[in-house]
Amino acid sequence: MSEYTKYLFVVGLLILGFLFPVSARQDTTSVHHAAEESSSFDAGKFVIDHVTDAHEWHITSFGKTHISVPLPVIIYSKNTGFHTFMSSRFHHGHSSYKGFSIAHEGEYEGKIIETDAAGQISKPYDFSVTKTVAGAIIAALILLISLILAARTAKASINKAPSGMLNLFEPLILFVRDEIAIPAIGVKKHERYLPLLLTLFFFILLNNLLGLIPLFPFGANVTGNIAVTMVLALFTFFVTTFSGNKHYWKEVFNPDVPWWMKFPIPLMPFVEFLGLITKPFVLMVRLFANMLAGHLIVTVFICLIFIFSNLWGAIAGYIFSPVSVLFAVFILLLDVLVSFIQAYVFTLLSALYFGMATAEHH
Repeated sequence: MSEYTKYLFVVGLLILGFLFPVSARQDTTSVHHAAEESSSFDAGKFVIDHVTDAHEWHITSFGKTHISVPLPVIIYSKNTGFHTFMSSRFHHGHSSYKGFSIAHEGEYEGKIIETDAAGQISKPYDFSVTKTVAGAIIAALILLISLILAARTAKASINKAPSGMLNLFEPLILFVRDEIAIPAIGVKKHERYLPLLLTLFFFILLNNLLGLIPLFPFGANVTGNIAVTMVLALFTFFVTTFSGNKHYWKEVFNPDVPWWMKFPIPLMPFVEFLGLITKPFVLMVRLFANMLAGHLIVTVFICLIFIFSNLWGAIAGYIFSPVSVLFAVFILLLDVLVSFIQAYVFTLLSALYFGMATAEHH
């Protein structure tokens, strides 16, 4: 089996694995379902459901029939141990399975809860593959396969003009190296951090762009999830912390400032130490807020069509829909630019932190 056949085989398995368990069912009548399917349009709930994580990947709805892709649920209960099953067991959140269900209100709204025989509610440890996790896995596989193909092309055409995937990746790789890594870290030390910087740049950029495509298996708001951006920021934090040389730590705990800024109250050491925490925090919040805002604005513009329809009838919705769609498309195009900018800013700041941690004393 050739290498390219293997790549196609892996992609085929990935697609089949996500498409095969697609569920489409007619919901049974219940109090919660009746409220959900009522004629009034809850714009707030629609927007929040679009940007938050979920245990299933909702594709579309036709009346009362919901089409979605169930995802693996992996939970650990202190009472009954580990459980694994597909999220379709919850029937779009309207049923329970083995005492587990999805909370619709209260402290654990949207989370999996466990109800024991006595009616006591507790929250098990949840290790499930949610929509955000599935989106990140898909992006990682696409990135991995694409870069392997680009590397094979580069290896096979050392003395030839770049072609194929290499045409796409080579300018971006050179940009990260020449415009980010070398100026921020230095010519001698940049190669040590270049693989991480390239990984951060391409992973963030690809997830930003895939999140703008409203078609399965894309559209997951991966970088608009603060847990994802927190993990990315922690990578930068730990690499910076463990790369710091003695000059870096001296500037943190004993900076070269007038003595009265260090004694009797260690004001500057406290500020410098606080900076160790605020730097990754800013990285986390900036990426999360920018990508979440884009999704929220687009969803709000789409919601305006249904809001006007409820207020003044279907005709008002039809009249306002072209304006709403045009504004939504404009924001989407703007988000394409923001996707590149945020990937660049996150990578640049990470490179600057690495450069500060390894800078020599002058």
